[in-house]
Amino acid sequence: MKLPHVAIVGATGAVGVEMLLCLEQRNFQLGELTLLASARSAGKKMKFRGEEIVVKELTHDAFEGIDIALFSAGGGISLEFAPSAAAAGAVVIDNSSAFRMEEGVPLVVPEINPEAAKDRPKGIIANPNCTTIISLMALAPLHEKFVLKSVIASSYQAVSGSGAQGIIELEEQVKAIATGQEFTPRVYPRQIAFNVIPQVDSFTDNGYTKEEMKMANEGRKILGHDTLKVSCTCVRVPVYRSHSVSITAQFEQEPELDKARAAYDGKAGVHVVDDPSQMIFPVPLDTTGKDDCLVGRIRKSLVLDNALDIWVVGDQVRKGAALNAVQIAEIL
Repeated sequence: MKLPHVAIVGATGAVGVEMLLCLEQRNFQLGELTLLASARSAGKKMKFRGEEIVVKELTHDAFEGIDIALFSAGGGISLEFAPSAAAAGAVVIDNSSAFRMEEGVPLVVPEINPEAAKDRPKGIIANPNCTTIISLMALAPLHEKFVLKSVIASSYQAVSGSGAQGIIELEEQVKAIATGQEFTPRVYPRQIAFNVIPQVDSFTDNGYTKEEMKMANEGRKILGHDTLKVSCTCVRVPVYRSHSVSITAQFEQEPELDKARAAYDGKAGVHVVDDPSQMIFPVPLDTTGKDDCLVGRIRKSLVLDNALDIWVVGDQVRKGAALNAVQIAEIL
């Protein structure tokens, strides 16, 4: 069988670099690799399996002979260039929000709905939002056992979710505060150092942000659960990498604690780390640079019937973006 020709669009960005790393670490079997980026990044060299690959400029004609195109260059670029890639015969795996809710475009988390990747009439598969992926890695095993009814969540999202500039802004502000210097926030509307900001993405007419609505809409599509009720508050926190989510999940059936913990047994990509008596619970540093999501603080809700409170942590650059896309490519 011919090994696929793979392209990464946005190869020099944070997620593009992580995609390249995932391909190498997982020994992805490919015949050829093409790295694509903007004109200003064209000509740069990136290492892959001990060799240097020259980054080429992204154009509409750049997809000839490519079998799988991993896109991570923003929604505008995806809207402009993904149809060209698909028309050239490539299967597009898009990391932006451009196509996630579009009919005929599957929205895939390989551990949850891998079969959805097979039906792609437009030649495009969408990678879900990072917070959605991390949350569903914790919720899907429980949904299988007890059937989800509603989800109330608060996210604690790392600055790397805003790209490299988010990390730079946090670093600069911490240094400025430590040395008594003044600064003006650029990436975020308020100071992020030693602070939290209850806004991720722009606000919509209903008072929720786009990020919060992604959690609701994408979760229903991935789980095939149109009646699932979701309410979410997404918060930016001064953490470099890995998102955390606090979730209250209500179910149709009574979720006994021992059965809830057992629901994760044998599930790929997610593990229970939960012994508060020994101060054992997941924190962002536990998942940074790692593949799996970690679930802890599993307990009965004191407010809702048939409900659990849980805490889940995952690396949003990796499982929340690059790794999930590469896993979809592995399905193909």
